Amino acid sequence: MLIGCGVILFLFVVGWLIPAFLLCLVTLFVLFFFRDPERTCEPGEKSVLTPADGRVLEVRQITEEENPLGRPALKISIFMSLFNVHVNRMPVRGTVTEIIYTPGKFFSADLDKASRYNENNRVFLETVDSKKLLIVQIAGLVARRIACWIKEGDQVDKGQRFGLIRFGSRLEVFLPPDSRAAVQKGDKVKAGLTIIGYLT
Repeated sequence: MLIGCGVILFLFVVGWLIPAFLLCLVTLFVLFFFRDPERTCEPGEKSVLTPADGRVLEVRQITEEENPLGRPALKISIFMSLFNVHVNRMPVRGTVTEIIYTPGKFFSADLDKASRYNENNRVFLETVDSKKLLIVQIAGLVARRIACWIKEGDQVDKGQRFGLIRFGSRLEVFLPPDSRAAVQKGDKVKAGLTIIGYLT
């Protein structure tokens, strides 16, 4: 970033104002996109926080055929636009039991078919009281990059940063079917802050 600022300053000094202005805009966008504000999470063991900033696309009960966990579940989908914070955070405290990366297509992340066909990374979790959850990071149309900073066997805390999906993407959370949703379609949510459901 310091190098980029140095280049911008040099371009201004030598009088190349248009390239300097364009590079300045790109630098500001990168700083804006990769922002990572500090947040204090809600401590309750039964509450489930959203793993992503964005807009709730879907809240519904699904069958075992629709769930990678192979059992009925409450599914909550969240769309992250280019303007949302893209750092992902853990929705609950527990243990990472498995991580599965799957290559795929790159449809726009706000489309239903992105959930089925896009490149994704599945993070399987087990809470301290043996509840099983699944978080799916789904790549979007633009940059197509998923970062996951945890590994199988890790003990994770609620609100802990665990990954990043670049430039417009989607996250899905699969909760036990008897969980209670605390959001509905269209709601705006913030990772590490907004409660999206409660475990029983």
